[in-house]
Amino acid sequence: MTLVVNDGTPEMRALLEKGRKRLRTVGIILLLLGILAVAFPFATTIAFKTVIGWLFIIGAIGHFYGAWNADTPTRRWIDVVQGVLFGLVGGWLAFFPLTGIVTLTVLLAIAFILQGLLELAMAFRLSQFPGWKWMVFSGGIAMLAGILIFAELPSSATWAIGLLLGLNLLSSGFSYLMVSMAMGKVSVR
Repeated sequence: MTLVVNDGTPEMRALLEKGRKRLRTVGIILLLLGILAVAFPFATTIAFKTVIGWLFIIGAIGHFYGAWNADTPTRRWIDVVQGVLFGLVGGWLAFFPLTGIVTLTVLLAIAFILQGLLELAMAFRLSQFPGWKWMVFSGGIAMLAGILIFAELPSSATWAIGLLLGLNLLSSGFSYLMVSMAMGKVSVR
């Protein structure tokens, strides 16, 4: 692991300040999104599901474009089948708001657990900065959120996605702000 040391040069101070500002900006955005998600968990669940549906629909368009430009009939057939499949899944997710919430809840639980593991890895990369333990805290919260989602399935699927996504966003936003503040102490040395 490379140890970043503030040697007092203007270049190093500028580099630390740039990283600190980015973490602060991301932290504020995540906090605001988290507040909205916690305030409106069911709406967040439906919005999250609809966005995923539209991403599948965009993927379907990409597959149909690939089929149009395919150089072999086999490749064309594969792209058409994938486009139809993506279109059906995307339409189902985007236009039928109350269906598929349990499946997405399971996927979100898995995503939270993976995010928690990645934040823990990020924390240990930032261990040279005084606020790195906040990132450990955030990773632990993300993993706990994933475990809680699994524990309450299927009854909590209507509110769990929105509420836990909001809590996760709040936790991440807070940790990014704390690391940003800690980096400010290092950048002035």
